[in-house]
Amino acid sequence: MSATPTPARATGCEWLRTGLLAANLLWTMVCLGGAAPESRALTAVLTVALFVAHFADARSGPRAHPAGWLFVPFLAYAAANAAWVSPVGWLGWADWFNWAQMLVVFWVVLNGLESEACRRFLAVGLVAMGVLAAALAVYQHYVRPDWIMTGRTQADQYIGRSSGPFGVPNSFGGLMALLIPPVGAVALGRHRPVRQRVLCAVALCALLAGFVLAVSRGAWISLALAFALRPLLTPGRSFGRRIVAAVSSVAAALAVAAVLYASFPMMRLRVNQLVTDFGERSRPILWRACLAIFREHPLLGGGAGSFDVLFERFRPQTFQNQPIYAHCDYLNTLSDYGALGFLLLFGAAAVVAWKCSRAQGLAAAAFTGLLAFSLHLFVDFHLKVPALAMIFATVAALVAQRAWPRSAAAVASAGPVPRSMALGTAAAAVALTLAWLVPASRAEALRSGARVTIDRMARAQVDVSTRGQALGEVRSMLEKATALDPSNARAWSDLAYAESLLALAHPAQTMQLGADVTRDAGRAIRLCPLIAEFWIRKGTGLDMQRLWLEGGDCTVHALQLAPARADVWYYQAYHLSLAEVEVGPAMAAADVCLRLDPGFLLAQLLRQRLEVRLKQHP
Repeated sequence: MSATPTPARATGCEWLRTGLLAANLLWTMVCLGGAAPESRALTAVLTVALFVAHFADARSGPRAHPAGWLFVPFLAYAAANAAWVSPVGWLGWADWFNWAQMLVVFWVVLNGLESEACRRFLAVGLVAMGVLAAALAVYQHYVRPDWIMTGRTQADQYIGRSSGPFGVPNSFGGLMALLIPPVGAVALGRHRPVRQRVLCAVALCALLAGFVLAVSRGAWISLALAFALRPLLTPGRSFGRRIVAAVSSVAAALAVAAVLYASFPMMRLRVNQLVTDFGERSRPILWRACLAIFREHPLLGGGAGSFDVLFERFRPQTFQNQPIYAHCDYLNTLSDYGALGFLLLFGAAAVVAWKCSRAQGLAAAAFTGLLAFSLHLFVDFHLKVPALAMIFATVAALVAQRAWPRSAAAVASAGPVPRSMALGTAAAAVALTLAWLVPASRAEALRSGARVTIDRMARAQVDVSTRGQALGEVRSMLEKATALDPSNARAWSDLAYAESLLALAHPAQTMQLGADVTRDAGRAIRLCPLIAEFWIRKGTGLDMQRLWLEGGDCTVHALQLAPARADVWYYQAYHLSLAEVEVGPAMAAADVCLRLDPGFLLAQLLRQRLEVRLKQHP
């Protein structure tokens, strides 16, 4: 069976697709991997432009690789899940677009980049991005340990570990694990040009330096396992030679780990912590919650993007972090989309992996990187990071082109897509972008920026009664966010939060602002009644209107939704403190809050005031 013929020269449309993809990957990577809300609008525009550039090209019509079609059923199912199953619609559709974005990249690279020149340009671009990321990691480690991209400051828990252009070191480690095997294969390839080997050797040193500085135990173990497992999947070898190669890979990994353990203090700290904790402490909590959600919703899951919300029912009292994701993409998908979604997605991925497992040469080395990345997904959420998901899809498509070529007969027999259908698809994508993707992305950027301002005031213990102008600006930002995307329930809740704080700066307007708080929090609840914070905001608005009993109903409902959250108990204590006869119950609620989180400063201050009141009026 002959492989698909490769065009001698790339067309202008093919170079356009290559340039759009490279620009998108670079832009998204340097914006905290796509986690920065202000970057999402441009990322969406570039992705849709890539999609349009492919489908509007008449030459790309008849070339549809079967690997791309395998993922279409999951994408359709995920859309239906976001529309009819997910209790958090605005998050569900954002999650869907993240999947769509990854699969668009996979489809276009697989079907739309056929010339060797474009493939080579893209591969070199990926290596250059990896080297850039490693250079940023070195800067973080040796110059500014608290620096991360987009003007933000690194979280205290990650100081000492480099995250490159990402906010999380594990994400950076995953990228390095993906790129090291193919770059190493070129650097060590005897039959390659000397100049190419030297350049790749320099790049490999940079990637290895970044890999070490990330201090990501999951990435280290995943890459070592990938090198050990890869010989077992390599065709053309006897079973004995495969075992020897696997054992040799394990021995080499242990030797490198021993050297690093002896010479790199941060690695000693991370390894010792792993031994002390007998593995992981926090991740198993999240994994058990995923399985509990799956048991309640085995077929369709809890709904797209729902894990963080549904986790509250299974939160243990000793865990006060806000997880967002389950730190295991496989279990997170199982929790959100159920057995049906899990099988549609990872069943298709397994078919592609099986077809690519017999790859040779550079494609085989890239497959090892894909294997390491896939193993790392057991302990992290790389597929939720847009840049990582798209880079993974790009490498997977390049490998599939080499390892799973289509026959010339299959290409010849494929009928062209009607021009009207191709242009209609492109026009629909543009309309979707203008009507939904860009407004929703801008709304989330405004909401996130406003909430960061509020949270920064809280952490700094600012007297908000003196910040009326700043709070007014925050309120305006959130009003714009809700106008752009009325389906974003968190934007309505944060607007209610800002209005309640504004009353401290304008006491005379407390009653009117309380009505506004109640109204906007009510809109958030109508969109999603499962989030405790929304009920707290509504309770606050009712308290501001002196509707204490009705406000109490809301705080009690919040406690029912999140009984192990320290902040929910604080708000219950604060609500009860508004009534003179409820000082005792208020102190009891504050005590629960402080038992859950002994460092909760607001609860400490509230309890001190309650003690004074109790002494004055025993």
